[in-house]
Amino acid sequence: MGRPELALPQLHAFVVLAELRHFGRAAERLGIAQPPLSQQIRRLEQKVGFPLFTRGPGPVALTPAGQELLPAAQRALDAAESGLVAARRAGGGTAGRIRIGFAASLALTVLPGLLRAHRERFPDVETEIHEMTTSPQVAALHEHVIDVGFVRETPDEPGLACEPIMREGFVAVLPAAHPLAAHRVVPVRSLAEEEFVLLPRAAGPAVHDRIVNLCRDNGFEPRVGQRAVEWQTVCALVEAGVGVSIAPASIRRMRLSGVAHRRIIPDTARTVVAMCWRGEDQNPLVAHFLDVTRETLAVTRK
Repeated sequence: MGRPELALPQLHAFVVLAELRHFGRAAERLGIAQPPLSQQIRRLEQKVGFPLFTRGPGPVALTPAGQELLPAAQRALDAAESGLVAARRAGGGTAGRIRIGFAASLALTVLPGLLRAHRERFPDVETEIHEMTTSPQVAALHEHVIDVGFVRETPDEPGLACEPIMREGFVAVLPAAHPLAAHRVVPVRSLAEEEFVLLPRAAGPAVHDRIVNLCRDNGFEPRVGQRAVEWQTVCALVEAGVGVSIAPASIRRMRLSGVAHRRIIPDTARTVVAMCWRGEDQNPLVAHFLDVTRETLAVTRK
């Protein structure tokens, strides 16, 4: 059995008449003539199958059917009004939900400040965050799982718009007891005989290749003994003595007592962090988030 089709104007007319108990005054409140009001009530009564008001001299009164319908009608009108307000706010980008993807290492740098600034500007927008590496973020953007992604390196992907937001260098990640940890600066070529812990290439091809090419430029091919999807896991494996790594400098904020982070030479290599979104996305929530990000970073750089 299908749902009954109850028109909001009919429910509105019913609620006003139930409040005023007089057709003339209710019609005046609604800004219509009395005959159209009577027609609205009759149509509603036809859908209910029973009279909603007693008719007679003097004020009208609710029948048992009318008394039962009144609270439901009021709730329906309240819900419609709330929905209309919510729709307007969502359409204007001041309420709703935005889904953000981010590479885990960015939680140690710009991401907290960006999320805080956005929340202060748009307190009624719910932020849903998804921690994932670059390649899954690209797929998630195409599949409409996330709305904005913060990735390592700028992907060349049809349909995506990307904007670099920061650049950072690399550091050597060493067990605290490693002989090289005694130095403030570590030449990249001094890692040639070490086993490496690196991200799998599939997780972030560009940053993986940047690290491998840094080693190649210094005369060796890194021997990868273990791979881990997240930089936190890479550092934990280094702490366990599984190997060494080269990682974005922001991982220095991971305070692992058994890990040493050291500047490398040459230190010309840089990794780019980019903000990406679907190029054709017309969602105002996305536009506002991008604007807040740009404004926040502009202030930070001053």
